[in-house]
Amino acid sequence: MTILVLGGTGKTGRRIADRLISLGLPVRVGSRSTGFDWRDRSTWAASLDGVTAVYLSYHPDLAFPGAYDDVKAFTELAVRSGTRRLVLLSGRGEQGAQASERTVRESGAEWTILRCSWFMQNLSEDFLLGQVLAGVIALPAPDVPEPFVDVEDIADAAVAAFTEDGHAGRLYELTGPRLLTFRDVARELSRATGREITFTPVTPEEYVAAAVADGLPQEAAENLSALFAETLDGRNAFVADGVREALGRPARDFADYAGAHAHLWKP
Repeated sequence: MTILVLGGTGKTGRRIADRLISLGLPVRVGSRSTGFDWRDRSTWAASLDGVTAVYLSYHPDLAFPGAYDDVKAFTELAVRSGTRRLVLLSGRGEQGAQASERTVRESGAEWTILRCSWFMQNLSEDFLLGQVLAGVIALPAPDVPEPFVDVEDIADAAVAAFTEDGHAGRLYELTGPRLLTFRDVARELSRATGREITFTPVTPEEYVAAAVADGLPQEAAENLSALFAETLDGRNAFVADGVREALGRPARDFADYAGAHAHLWKP
């Protein structure tokens, strides 16, 4: 079984690829640095040549415009090319993501869906790292709790789906074990680092202006702001047991994550 790991240099993909390689499985990394580009469909066929399983991770997010059309076209090509198993990274509470989930379920391949809450690693790997280092997390987010999930749990669940029986046809909602608002997150990070880190809610317009000033394209900043509004409205303010269902153990806690990564947030 040759496994194509899309987003193989990203947060989830590189961890999954490393785990699969350590198990002696043949892995092909799909990223722009290796010739795969979601925005260039002419690159897809070569990446799928000889592949029988795919970790399907869409960049930048399944909720963004155009994602569904890309995932549908890629999934159809993958199955025609001989792919027999698909593991989809999906987003919790995202209507666009759920449309892509239906495409994967109806593809004719064996499938597993990993529907995930906010990544803890958004705070330590790009995205919000600069804000944490500056001591102020500024997002267009209300004081709504979110069950942040550790990317290590996502990677473990994906590897299990590729290497163990019993995961085909399963949808796992992967969350952390407790709810945290962004104010709670700031307090947890302050406790772990010994620094004062705060959370400041901003308007969508303020967030977009700041993100563009930091170099993010206008459209991407607006899409992110819209995603925050969609998913941080309380719809995801509950804990799910998908990590235990997939792996037979509890999900990792945010405090453990913060303690392990505290050195990254000390300027």
